[in-house]
Amino acid sequence: MPTTLLWLFVVNLGTVFGAGFYEARITTARWRGPSVAAGPGWHPEEARRDDVGRRFWGFTTTLPLTLLTLGNLWLAARASEPSRAWWLAAGVVALTERTVTFGYFIPQMVKLMAMEDSPPARARSTRWVRLNAIRLLLVLAAWLCSLQALVLLRNS
Repeated sequence: MPTTLLWLFVVNLGTVFGAGFYEARITTARWRGPSVAAGPGWHPEEARRDDVGRRFWGFTTTLPLTLLTLGNLWLAARASEPSRAWWLAAGVVALTERTVTFGYFIPQMVKLMAMEDSPPARARSTRWVRLNAIRLLLVLAAWLCSLQALVLLRNS
């Protein structure tokens, strides 16, 4: 069972990283396209049309990744070396990402989707996109740590 849960964690983190990278490069470009003012505008109609939170992220991260993170943290705390440290690191980093997602990213996107293009909406969307890059790095770090833990667990 520990190996299976770790495998599921690895696969889910990889999916989340790939989808997050796609969203950061492709999808948010439509949300933040050119405006009549200088710099990128905020296009809430595009964000509402995509509605990626309910159409995609809810099925891949909101419940699945959160449960996998908690389950893997519990198993990692009981694991033996050499996989324990990497497994715990993956769990802690993923838990950090889950915390900031629920505490900042989801509430901010809900607010952004209700705002029309304006200087405050542009500033908020710019901040969201910049911080999202850090969140994506957290997912990458958790994924790489979980891959290392899996390799060490399988070789022990």
